[in-house]
This record gives sequence, structure tokens and C-alpha cells, in this order.
Amino acid sequence: MNFKDFQFKPFINQAIEALNFIEPKPIQKEVIPLILNQQNVIGQSETGSGKTHAFLLPIFEKIKPLGTVQVVIASPTRELAKQIYDMAYEIAKYSKDPFKIKLYVGGTDREKELAWLDKQQPDIVIGTPGRLWDYVIKERKLFVHQSKYMIVDEADMALEIGFLKEIDNIAGIMPEDLVMCVFSATIPDGLKPFLNKYMKKPVFINLVKDNLTPVKLSHYLIKTKGKDKMRLLLKLMDTLNPYLAIIFANTKKEVSDLVSFLTKQQYKVGQIHGNLSSRERARMMRKIRDLKYTYIVATDIAARGIDIEGVSHIINYSLPVDEQFYIHRCGRTSRNNLTGTVYSLYDFDDDNYLNKLEQKNIKFHQVDIRKGELVKVKSRNRRKQFMNKVKTKQTKIKTPKPKKVKPNYKKKLKQKLKKQNK
Repeated sequence: MNFKDFQFKPFINQAIEALNFIEPKPIQKEVIPLILNQQNVIGQSETGSGKTHAFLLPIFEKIKPLGTVQVVIASPTRELAKQIYDMAYEIAKYSKDPFKIKLYVGGTDREKELAWLDKQQPDIVIGTPGRLWDYVIKERKLFVHQSKYMIVDEADMALEIGFLKEIDNIAGIMPEDLVMCVFSATIPDGLKPFLNKYMKKPVFINLVKDNLTPVKLSHYLIKTKGKDKMRLLLKLMDTLNPYLAIIFANTKKEVSDLVSFLTKQQYKVGQIHGNLSSRERARMMRKIRDLKYTYIVATDIAARGIDIEGVSHIINYSLPVDEQFYIHRCGRTSRNNLTGTVYSLYDFDDDNYLNKLEQKNIKFHQVDIRKGELVKVKSRNRRKQFMNKVKTKQTKIKTPKPKKVKPNYKKKLKQKLKKQNK
């Protein structure tokens, strides 16, 4: 199958050609025909699977520039919303009849945007749930009651952040025959009531494989027992030569402390976390894309909220609380069939956590830093691996043979004791 089989409008084919798309990705093969057929879709797929074009291309096929809101796309972070907007713009610019596409996220000129909505309405609106709720429900300036399509991107992330209520409010005033498409890396229980409420007979597409991380991704563990963790990180960085590496920490304070420490060590590092303003975040992203940094220190907002090209290495300074976020962090590298490497610092308390990841078919290699080089060492669970081999009869446990006992040993011993007692 190639994109010509979908028989898109000429301007969409022009966009596809400009993007150098030839063969649809698996999720595109599944989702595009469903949306063209006006069916509700729940899509579960890996990071970087091509899902954005899976819904944008058929939507442009189904709508025309009318000056009324026909499509609402909700995404949980500004960065994700901006990425979708940029992709939509790259398709729309080939249309002879111009589409009005608007991006509504926090940190922009609210009064100017509301003044624009007083005079006209967009054809496609893309935004964060909070800002969309503000314009649709609170201000009643964005009219979505005639919309034909609603896309909820990264729905599980919206649930985690607490934005599902706003999306629910917006969907509640949209038409009953609305076509809804929900895309999510996971389908947690908290998301199911929303799906059941708005989606009639949805088609469920699950393209998440048993091995949740890319095949060309290597996972390494470094034990921190009794070592200064920051100094250990510094030693690791001194052994690597990444094109671009993300160092993940679990809190904003950890990020701040690491940036301060690494800056003192003459490393020029970028940082991404929730305390950055919209302007600071945009400036940081420009510097990252211009390759001003080799290392970026980030919280999990970067794992799913930001698309950074060219990441060759991931370093987990702290393992994430949820195993699923380990998968999301890994998804920042090994993209477009490239290789990638993940290093994780761990201690004994992380054993159960790592066992759960191994159950998801993630294979870890144990390494240590010695004389400025990474060397392989014995696995953290080598005893467990040995016992598994025993159970599968791949090896034998050596047991010492009992010593041979001479004949009449007990009788001679009794006689000897009697002589001693006389």
C-alpha cells in the first residue's frame, strides 16, 4: 500500500510528496480508512508511530474551508499542540482555498485571540484543554457546537495532568453525530468512562508491541551503591560522546541542582521543566534545535510533551516512579530506525522496579565505570538467572559427594571409647 491508494485530494498528495512520504506507517494504514468512513477510533500506539498524520490527512480530505469550527484537536501540552499545528499548516499550505487554523495554548496574547474570535471563526482549532475550555465554555467565543470531528491526543497524559474534565465539558456541547478519535499510549481505567460516554461502537486499534521499546535501543544499568550520584553521572558523561543526550530527573529541584552542578563542571546544559515560562521554553527549544547544547536535563514533561530530533542517548539520573514513563523516556531516542542508548543509575531499592521492566521484555546490560571506561560487569540478578537455568536443566548444581565410611567404623569407635573410660 502507498498513499496514492487513499485517493486524497490533489493538494493533500502534494503535501505528502513534499514530506517524502511513500508508504503509510502501520497506524496510518489502520486509522486513515476508518476516519474517511466516519468511524470513531481509539488508537493505542507507540511514541513516534505517525499517529498525527494518521488523523490529519483524512480530516483534510473530509472538510472544506467554511469559516466555522469543523475540527477540534485537544493536546495536553503546549509543545505537543504546537507540533500538531505545524504539521497541519504544512498540509494546508498546498490548498488553493485557504484554511483558517488556529493554535490556542497558554502563554499567548489572550485578549488579541478573543478579539479575533469576535469577528471570525477558524476551520480547525488546536490547543491545550485549559485554553480551549476558557474560550469555548467560559468566554463563549469559540463556537464548537457544529464541529464534525474531535481529536484527543495523548489522552492518558491528559488524564494524569487533570485535563480530562475540561475535554469532557467541551465534548458535551458538540453534536451527537460527532466523529471522535482518541489516541493514547495506554488505556487506564480512569479514561474508560469518558470513552464510553462519547464514543459509539469505536474501532479499537492496538499497535503496542510486547517489546515496548525500539529494537535498536540498548539498555544499560549502573549501580550507585556507596557512590556520590552526581560524581558518578559526571564520570558517565566523560565517557560518552553523544550527538544529543537527555538526562532525566524526577523533580524540578533535581533538575535545578543538576544544572547548577554540571555548569560548575564546565558543561553547557539546557533544561526543560514545568517552571519555565512559555517564552523561556520556546527560547530553550530554539537553542536545542540549533544544537547549542549536547546535554539537556529534564523532567518527564519532555518524555511525551516535546519532540526533540537527534537524541542519541538517554540518561536516567533517577528512575521514574511509573514504569510506563521509562518507556516514554526511551521513546525520545532510537527514532526513524536509528540506534539509541539508555543508561540508568540504580540502587538495591530499584530491584523490583527493574524486574517489572524485564517482564516487559526489556533486556538490561550491567556496566561500571573503571579508569574512565565503561566495562561490563556481572548482572545484578545473576543468582536468579542461574536458578532459572537450573529449572530449565541448562546447567547442574554441583553437590559434594559424601565421604566414604570404613567398614565396622561404629563398632571400633565404641571399643575405643570403652578403653578410654577404664
